[in-house]
Amino acid sequence: MSLQPKENIYLMPGLAASSKIFEHINIQNDNYCLHRLDWVNPTKNESLQDYCRRFSKKIKHKSPVLLGVSFGGIIVQEIDKLIDAKKVVIISSVKSHKEFPKIFKYAKDFELIKAIPFGMFDNFIKLSMKFNIDKIYKRIKLAERYLTERDQQYLEWSVKNILSWEQENYRKDIIHIHGDNDHVFPINNIQNCITLKGGGHEMIILKAKWFNQNLIDLIERSQ
Repeated sequence: MSLQPKENIYLMPGLAASSKIFEHINIQNDNYCLHRLDWVNPTKNESLQDYCRRFSKKIKHKSPVLLGVSFGGIIVQEIDKLIDAKKVVIISSVKSHKEFPKIFKYAKDFELIKAIPFGMFDNFIKLSMKFNIDKIYKRIKLAERYLTERDQQYLEWSVKNILSWEQENYRKDIIHIHGDNDHVFPINNIQNCITLKGGGHEMIILKAKWFNQNLIDLIERSQ
C-alpha cells in the first residue's frame, strides 16, 4: 500500500520579518508538511514581478498551498500567478489595492516614501529596547526577535512595491484571515474574510494556537 504524497504549505513572512514568526505554528497532521521561507534581497530597481519570479524558485513542490502574512500575502498572490498554487492563504494582508487604507494612497500620490529615513530602522529597534514599560516593551521585544530583515535597500524596495501594488481581481477561493484589531490594514477596508476577534497585525505570533487548531480545516473545507 503506497503512501499518499504530503500536501506542502509554504509560509511567507511579512515586511522586515523573518520566518521565526512561524515558530509556534505546529500543524499536527501527517498529511501536511510546512516549509518556512525567508526574504532574499531584491536587486536594484527590480520589479515586484521579477522578484517573485526569482523567488518562486524556492518553491520545490507542484501545486503547493501558499500562505503569506502582510506583505508576504501580496508576494504569494504574485507567485501564484507564476506557479498555479493549489490554494492561497493570506493573513493580516490585502487581496486588492482597494483594501489599502487611504494613507497608503496619499503616501503614493505625494511620494512620501522619499521622506522615510529607512536607515534609522535598525537604530530605532535597538534604541527602543531601553524602554521597559508594559505593552510598548512587549511590542519592542517582538520586533527585536522577529523583525530582523533591516537592510535599507530591501526596506525601501518593499515599501515602494507595497504602495504601488495594484490588483483588482483575485482568486475567488482565496482564504483571507484578518484580525478585527489590525491597525495596519483596518478591518473596515477588508471584504470577504474570516475575521479573528481580537486579532492584531501580529496575530500569526500571538494567536498561533488558533491557527494550529483551525488552519488545516479551513484549507480542506475550501477545496
